[in-house]
Amino acid sequence: MNQKELKELIDFLIERDISEFELQRGDEKVRIKRGAATSAAPVAPFVAAFSPPPQTPPPVAYVPASPSSPSPPKEVTAVGEDLHIVKSPIVGTFYEAPAPGAPPFVKIGDVVETGQVLCIIEAMKLMNEIETDIAGEIVQKLVANNQAVEYGQPLFAVRPRK
Repeated sequence: MNQKELKELIDFLIERDISEFELQRGDEKVRIKRGAATSAAPVAPFVAAFSPPPQTPPPVAYVPASPSSPSPPKEVTAVGEDLHIVKSPIVGTFYEAPAPGAPPFVKIGDVVETGQVLCIIEAMKLMNEIETDIAGEIVQKLVANNQAVEYGQPLFAVRPRK
């Protein structure tokens, strides 16, 4: 189950006022519980638990594979070159364009200026514009459109202007 499906499921449960839900699809298991806090301490309104399938040896990290999820682009190929890596400042979903069907903010080979928008990362339904912190040429895009990204994950390789 990908991040988008999980968000849709949570929104559906809120809309229908369902307080507890459990889903098992093959080896994936998702359990969501909602409820009011009974103590004075703040409690997160949702708890989602993923149970990876039993394996030997146990996995270090479990990321469910989805047939619709795009494969990430290859690593930076320019060997021996000092490239600046623009990293994700937040966890969210990477979008290369301002809207579906619109041209991407930048393409490989584009020359960018400091502060220019490279992409959008959606986090908690907020669209966050990610700007470059260096002027130069886009050498490589390191993530695919609609891909979930983690904090600190490399997004673009930029050849700094000399």
